[in-house]
Amino acid sequence: MNYTKAASSQAFNNRKLLFRQLFEKGFLHLHLLLIDPVDKTVDRDLSLVRELGLKLVYAINTHVHADHVTGTGLIKTKVPSVKSIIAKAGKSKADLHVEAGDQIHFGDLFLEVRATPGHTPGCVTYVTGDGPDQPQPRMAFTGDALLIRGCGRTDFQGGSAHQLYQSVHSQIFSLPRETFIYPAHDYRGFTVSTVGEEMQYNPRLTKDEETFKSIMENLNLPYPKMIDIAVPLNLVCGLQDLSVTPADASSN
Repeated sequence: MNYTKAASSQAFNNRKLLFRQLFEKGFLHLHLLLIDPVDKTVDRDLSLVRELGLKLVYAINTHVHADHVTGTGLIKTKVPSVKSIIAKAGKSKADLHVEAGDQIHFGDLFLEVRATPGHTPGCVTYVTGDGPDQPQPRMAFTGDALLIRGCGRTDFQGGSAHQLYQSVHSQIFSLPRETFIYPAHDYRGFTVSTVGEEMQYNPRLTKDEETFKSIMENLNLPYPKMIDIAVPLNLVCGLQDLSVTPADASSN
């Protein structure tokens, strides 16, 4: 498939939040946090951080990816102060492990962690905070759980169509309808959606659960070409076996 190329970008200032989308075959990022960084674009991403005069605090993954190697390990070799974060349920190495309800603070802002398993057992969605001093509308970084007019596959890595359906409806569709949706992938040239749009137009998740499960069971998708390389590496932060004792990001 043709994905959005690396040169594409989007930016806006929302109170104290400076946001950038950076694409390498569809993967999206957030600063001062990097969400789902890719090993191939680490130099580009760090160059932008320096250019904007920002301090990168965390490199975060929404789950253990099967289609690319995470850039978190490489980022840590170049910026040792950066902490890597992933969900505890993902059973992957990282500096900090998070669970549902945790908050990841950066400056005066924070991300709320919502467990959204189904694509994999360890998937989480990161949602900007709710409050008068937080950016509005809120933003949800859904990884591969909810895509724009689609969702992540559920036929490998311990996936479950039942779990994914329940996760999206209870943890994402429960957000305000104006909440922006930023997935980890974009296959058709879209860059952002909203909760309201996906509740109305998503061709899979607008169906009842039994119909959704039937759709997912009959996708007949090919075996991911990177899975045998990516998953083992991503279980150890992309490059290195980290020796830092994990802790909740909410304690920092």
